[in-house]
Amino acid sequence: MAVRVDANELLELLELTPASQNVMLVGRHGIGKSQIITEYYAKRGMQVISFFLGQMSDPGDLIGLLHKDEATGRSEFLPPYWWPEDDQPITLFLDELNRARPEILQAVMELALNKTLAGKRLPEGSVIVSAVNDGDEYQLTDLDPALISRFNLYEFAPTVEDWLLWAERTGVDHRITHFIQQQPHFLDSVLAGSGASNSPPESDTGLNKTPDRRAWNRVSDFIRPIDQLQDKHIKLVAGIVGSAAASAFRRSLATQLAVSPPDVLFDLSKHRKTLNKMTLAELLTLNEQILIWLAGEKCPTDKEDDARKGLLGYLKLLRRRKLDEAVAHWVATLEKPKFESVMGFVSESLELTELLTSYMEGIRVE
Repeated sequence: MAVRVDANELLELLELTPASQNVMLVGRHGIGKSQIITEYYAKRGMQVISFFLGQMSDPGDLIGLLHKDEATGRSEFLPPYWWPEDDQPITLFLDELNRARPEILQAVMELALNKTLAGKRLPEGSVIVSAVNDGDEYQLTDLDPALISRFNLYEFAPTVEDWLLWAERTGVDHRITHFIQQQPHFLDSVLAGSGASNSPPESDTGLNKTPDRRAWNRVSDFIRPIDQLQDKHIKLVAGIVGSAAASAFRRSLATQLAVSPPDVLFDLSKHRKTLNKMTLAELLTLNEQILIWLAGEKCPTDKEDDARKGLLGYLKLLRRRKLDEAVAHWVATLEKPKFESVMGFVSESLELTELLTSYMEGIRVE
């Protein structure tokens, strides 16, 4: 069984893995494998070349075309179109590896073994990462154990929190992030029995649509310019994520929080009355939204001091309301590795640090 890693752990293992070793990721489609790989290596100045091997019918696209060298009279392969010309290391991302044709898998074996392809060696420092789909819904090819042994194998299982942090950084519509925060099982698939009774019936063709992370990003692109979603909009959303998820999303629109993270951090006095009326469940949701907003690097540098003052006032408000559960939730979430940057943000304020420290000491004494 493959070792399971989330998004943060995947970035760590990519950092630690020598270029001489290959990585294979196992996971469902639409969970962000290719995006994380592309962004990680692109930030390091490496060209990332992706192949969807399950859609490749001609191995020539991967290894190049055979021709006769007129000077030597020998047959050799022309470099493929993607082959680096400047001798700089590249990253090859081989997606859908276990959906590839046997002749293509043979070429991958040579790549995985010694970083060569049709006799030509990749530039020193080049990296090979592959991804395989897992699940009964896919038409898969059994991989040779000898090929698998050439890769370090990990199951990529990003958490809902991973996605929420990514969504904040990339500007996914807040109505979607609020919905996923409240009903996380709709992020990747619909649990049995979770569809609403008033949802339209799924097609009897066997082509039942279920949500995934890529699909929610498409929904965000669609609804972002629309302030008030109507039935016709929800119907289109249903075609992207399925009728059950779309119906649940429509109902969630009536439960959006009345206060946003910037409201708390920069305009607390104006929203104090609203915060005093919010339920514990709403405040726990707001806690997470504030942490995700800060971790998403949305706070302008010149307003960080104001944000820390607003956060201090918010936590004091929670304590005055004797909502220890909300404060404890804030502290517990802050201590997660994903929010290390927020911990650094908080530590810049002596008052914030003292408040949280005194709270934790009080919990330990009790």
